[in-house]
Amino acid sequence: MGSSEKLKVGVIGAGVLGRFHSNLYKQSANAALVGVYDANPEVAGRIATEFNVPVFPTIDELSAACEGLSIAVPADRHHEVAMPLIRQGKHLLIEKPIAVTVKEAQDIVQAAERAKVVVAVGHVERYNPVMSYLEKRAGKTRFIEAHRLAPYPPPRPGNHPRGTEVGVVLDLMIHDLEIILHLVDSEVENIMANGIPILSKTEDIANARIQFKNGAVANITASRVSPMARRKIRVFQTDCCINLDYQEKSGLVYTKGLMGIDKKNVPVKDSNALQDELEEFIRCATHARDTGTFIPQKVSGMDGLRALKLAIDVTDALHDYNKRYGFYNYEQIKKEMEAATL
Repeated sequence: MGSSEKLKVGVIGAGVLGRFHSNLYKQSANAALVGVYDANPEVAGRIATEFNVPVFPTIDELSAACEGLSIAVPADRHHEVAMPLIRQGKHLLIEKPIAVTVKEAQDIVQAAERAKVVVAVGHVERYNPVMSYLEKRAGKTRFIEAHRLAPYPPPRPGNHPRGTEVGVVLDLMIHDLEIILHLVDSEVENIMANGIPILSKTEDIANARIQFKNGAVANITASRVSPMARRKIRVFQTDCCINLDYQEKSGLVYTKGLMGIDKKNVPVKDSNALQDELEEFIRCATHARDTGTFIPQKVSGMDGLRALKLAIDVTDALHDYNKRYGFYNYEQIKKEMEAATL
């Protein structure tokens, strides 16, 4: 790490992801978990008891005791929580999406640049061990097909089910959008998308076809109303097809051989993706603290902003499609959602 002093970290948000972050920080040899905060003190208390750390009564009090923090609150609160912390000079790991509007994401990225702090975004799939093989061959990518399916999240008393403060594009599909932007490295030329709400007020299942200026094409499907979970991607390249299963951490490569199609396993070195993500954040924040300089991150605030921009463009295309064909009126739904929060 280059420093014997552990990075003092805290976790804001004591839900499922907040618990995972707390657990891994507690296990890390390079970080010291200072404490947790949640708007619900009872929920925070359960995590605090489990990991033997205090509950802080306010975010500011937790921030004052920390050098870096994880933000694991609902996405529509990311901007509200992150901006004061950045002004206080704190390094942040913000769960995806970085924010819910491009303006909010730009605010976060620009403020971090001014304050000279690390902002990482929790696109955890980039740390999946199957990605290392794919990244080495990214330049040959011509067509991508991705499927990300999950059951509908369980109810939460007094709150909406986890993730449903945004549509499935910002909730789930954004993982694949960020990966695809990384692999293709080209500007988007055209987007076609559709999707519908089923159990929430926003779309719960969506499909997008994205054409890039270099000729590459991606077809992505995301659902949070599936009876079974699936996280798979197929990448067709100039000389092969690569099938990867993020969930199983496995993959196959198909190539043209003398006698037909040859198949071989993708070499995968197993690891915990979230642990790797947090350790990179700790390393980058510690380096910035000790030297005042920055080292490259896999998913920076700017990467999170790019993924959000594309996710919002996909969502806008989806809403335009539904409006054109009279499937549902998103503008009316949005007004109803806003009225319900007043």
